[in-house]
Order: sequence, then C-alpha cells, then structure tokens
Amino acid sequence: MKYLDLVKNPDDLKKLSLSELYKYASETREFLLKSVANTGGHLSSNLGVVELSIALHYCFNSPRDKLVFDVGHQGYVHKLITGRLQAFDSLRKLNGLSGFLDPKESEHDAFKTGHASNSISIALGYALGRDLLGEDNNVISIIGDGAMTGGLAYEALNNAGRTNTDLKVILNDNDMSISENVGAISKYLNKLRTANAYMEVKGELKSLLDKIHFKGLSRMMSKTKQGIRYMLVPGMFFEELGFKYIGPIDGHDIKSLIITLNMSKNLKGPVLIHVNTKKGKGYGYSEVWPGRFHGVELFDIVTGESKKVKKLSYSDIFANTLEELADKDKSIVAITAAMLIGVGLDHFAKTYPDRTFDVGIAEAHAVTFAAGLACGGLKPVVAIYSTFLQRAFDSIIHDVCIQNLPVVFAVDRAGIVGVDGETHQGLFDIGYLSIIPNMTVMAPKNGQELSSMLKFAFKLNSPVAIRYPKEEISSLFEDIDSPIVYGKAEYIYRAYGDYRVAIVSVGAMINTAYGVYKFFKKDEICAALINARFMKPLDMDMMTDLAGYDRVVVIEDASIVSGFGSNLLSAMNINGISTSNLRIFAFPDKFIQAGSREQLFDMYSLTPEKIYDQIREH
Repeated sequence: MKYLDLVKNPDDLKKLSLSELYKYASETREFLLKSVANTGGHLSSNLGVVELSIALHYCFNSPRDKLVFDVGHQGYVHKLITGRLQAFDSLRKLNGLSGFLDPKESEHDAFKTGHASNSISIALGYALGRDLLGEDNNVISIIGDGAMTGGLAYEALNNAGRTNTDLKVILNDNDMSISENVGAISKYLNKLRTANAYMEVKGELKSLLDKIHFKGLSRMMSKTKQGIRYMLVPGMFFEELGFKYIGPIDGHDIKSLIITLNMSKNLKGPVLIHVNTKKGKGYGYSEVWPGRFHGVELFDIVTGESKKVKKLSYSDIFANTLEELADKDKSIVAITAAMLIGVGLDHFAKTYPDRTFDVGIAEAHAVTFAAGLACGGLKPVVAIYSTFLQRAFDSIIHDVCIQNLPVVFAVDRAGIVGVDGETHQGLFDIGYLSIIPNMTVMAPKNGQELSSMLKFAFKLNSPVAIRYPKEEISSLFEDIDSPIVYGKAEYIYRAYGDYRVAIVSVGAMINTAYGVYKFFKKDEICAALINARFMKPLDMDMMTDLAGYDRVVVIEDASIVSGFGSNLLSAMNINGISTSNLRIFAFPDKFIQAGSREQLFDMYSLTPEKIYDQIREH
C-alpha cells in the first residue's frame, strides 16, 4: 500500500496531489476493512468518513487547529493520518490504541470522547478560550446527524450562535446513528439532502429580495421575504441560530470538500458545513446493513458473517421475555435511545411498532418521556446501556422517582464491557441508582433469573432497575429457581460448622463466586454462597446473619466506592452490625481501561483463584 505508508503525519498528506489523495482514500478504506475484520471495532462509521477526514487534515493544521470528533467512533482515519498506522493491530486491546480518541494517545486528539452530542460544546469552549488568549487557530467540531438527535448539541448551537466567535461545525449527515435515525430533525436534514447548493441559491435569492422596496408595505414585505427564505433556502434553521450554513456537500468528493473547507476559513463567526456521506461506504455488506456493521466482532470479509459463535445473551433474554409479557399485556411499551439493536429490541419493534419508541441519542428525554407514558396508564420499559443511562440521572430522580412512577429500567452492559474502555464501562449504575429514594435495583445471577425479575418488576408499581452484563448468559444454578421475594437475598448454599465463610455474589458474578466457593470446599472450609439479588433495598435479615460469620466476602463487577459492597458496609454500620469480618472484591476507584473482560478481571485480581489467594493471605 504505497500511499498509506507514505503518510505518517498530516504534513505528509498535504504533499499529495488530488489524484493521489483519492488513491490514499482507496487504500485507507481497504486497510480499515481488513484491519477491523481482524480486531473488531467500529467499521461502517469509519468507512463513511474516509474522504472527509482526509480533507479536514489537508485543509487544517492539527494539532494547532483543533479537530473535535463527536463520540470518536469515527476517528480511525484520523488515527491513521496522525501516525498510528503501525500500532493499529492493537486497536481496542489491553494497553493498545483506544477505539475512540484520547489526548494521552496523541496530541492530535483534542478531547477524550466516547459519548455523543458534546463536540459542539467542547469546540465552543476551545474557540472562546482561544479568543480570550488572543490566539488565531481554527476550531472544528465534527458531529454526525445521529448525535444531532441529542439535546446537548442544540444547547451548544444556541449558545454558539450568539457569540459570533469563529467556529466550524461539520455536520456529517449519513442518515444513521447506530440504528436508523429518528425524529423531526432527521426529516429536516433529509429535505436538505435534496436541496441545491446553498451558497448559490442564497446569493441569487438575496439579490432578488433586496430589490423589493414598496413604501408602506415594508413590514409586510419583510415578513414575505423571511417566509420565502424559509420555503426556498436550505439551512434556515441553522441560519436562525446564528450560523452561516453551507451545503449540502458530497462528503466523498475530496475536491469539493477541500474547496468548501478552505472557503470556510474566510468566513467570520459560526459556520455549519453540511456534508452528506454514506455510512459503510465501500463495503457492500456495511452499505446495506450499516447498523449491523457499526460495532463488529471479528468477521469474514467475503461473507460478512461474524467469526464469533452467536450465543444467547442477557440482552436476548430481556427482549424475549419482554415480548412474551407484551403479548399478554397491551399496556407494555419499550423505549430506547438510538440503541434498538444493541439492547435487543429490534425484533420487538417489528412485532409491536406502535409500542416501540426509539427517541434518538436523548437519554434524559427517554426517561422523562417514559414518566409521561406511565402517568398516562402505560407500563414503560427503558432499555439503555449503563454508561449512557448516567446522562439521565436528573430525569430519573425528578421525573420518575419523586413521583414513584412504575418505570422499569433495563440497564444493559452493566459492569465491565471490555474493549470500549473507560467511557463505556458500566461500573457506576449501582451507585447512582441506589441513592435514589423509591428506586428498586436488582441483578440476576443468570438468564432465567433475569426473566423472573422482569416479570416481578411489573408487579411492583414503582421504579425498578435491573442491571445485567454484556456477556453470554450463565446457565449456572438454573435448577435453583427460588421465588423472588422483595428485598430478599437467595441462599444457594448454607454453611454449618465452627468456622464459616459467607460469599455474597452480585448478579452475573455468581460464576466467579462459585469458583471461590469451590476452593473453600476443597480446603474443607464451610462456606455459604449467597445471591444478593437486590442491590436496593438491602436484605436486613441477611445483614444480621452475616455478622455471625467468621469471614464475609462480597464479589461484584462495580466500583468499590459506590457498589453493593459499599452500600452493605454502610447499612450494617448504620444498624450497629459488625463489619470487621467483611471484605469487598470489586473494581478500584478509577476509570478502567480497554481490554477483554477476562484480561481486566485478571488484572484487577477478580478471578476465583486470585480472590481466594487474597482471602487466604488474611
């Protein structure tokens, strides 16, 4: 690959001719396809921005000019241009390249990213900071139309439009987020895609309208001119917010992109450049199924099929159970935030399209919308990843829990998610959900218990959260199916003897806890194995019982400072129950890097062997 090897930094890219840039784009697309097929990662989003990324680095001077990529899952081409080609086989691996962007990885990464809709806010901060310091570099936000479904983007647009600071916003419009885009903004952008080139139309129309001067009719004509602009001129929505709108531009035409980006440098104030791209471009399967190839495991390029054997996941069990319940209860509705496929609701949506609501990347709205549905007599289920549900914290408190509304939260990807790294680990949901009055928090030990908990949740008539991990379901203890009793733990094995140990497991950590239990049994130490089931409310009877054990071990996939063990320790102290015998095994108070689940559990000494060794040392 001649040109791919030649470009080791953005300056090398600038030495290429236009025809060579197209060859570089072709080589880049081919490299991405082969590389991601072998490492896994975000494919279709990166295939769609090859030419755009090239044009940005050709026209601007990173790192002096700040390129702020929204989410960062479309930053692979940016990584290649900025010297990370040789390290690309380490993508999303332990101590390897991040699957997103990270300033600690490269000076060309302006901001650590992972969640959507924040790039305009960040870029505005950069721009105003530049102005205050008397500097003159460019600041560019690159945001997808999917991220434009998030309210934070409009808060930033509203604020940026009144500042008159020099700021470029590149709207990368591919008609997709992870799932197909939804909502009025998506429809508006779709209309713009079919419009003529804006600058030409605006110039001609302005010339015509400025000639209209009839004495006594000035007010009427002013309104008429404004109305005509709204009818005929694309981008008036952004113009009204204070942005100069340019577009739509073909996002795969490097020449047009370079001309447009260079022209934008001469425009003062906020500028929005609307670029049309095709998500998944250059690979047939990802063009047809961009959502399916958004985030992929290892796959076969020829067939497009995953090399990983598909097994039943917790998300599958959730979706199957919800559909079973919805068959019998027409008041059950499902809500997600641009993650229809990820949370397993795609089949539910086909079966019950009128009872499925994908609100876009708008988690707070999803929760408050669910509160309204609950007030209207429906039974809403909000299915969102743990890391994204964090963004709706206030809505959970104010709009659901204060009114004690029957909203069920399916907290997917709880615990360690692995290769997506710090921005996506679901280590904080127990902490941020358990502190809220009226909230019930549960964690199932296996798929069967997840199904039972979901059925149980609909009977409570109050807010309920069920957390479960990103992994295949455990079949362990499926033969033990004791009824769920509110606020009560499940004793799988009890311990009798002079020296007793209690192992308390949180959710899917039951496999690890059982491994520890077997080590105790092998050493002929009496051990009880307890499935906590409820993170909130805590089982008072269990807490009293634990005081009688010589050693209590809590094992969980959450943060040690805000997880179940921390809550248990606090509750026992408050109630005057001794905690000198209690030890918590959880993830430390830090952001956990990317790596496989197995690697991370081993690194932080949370395997059965390492937990047992640590207990024996004490």
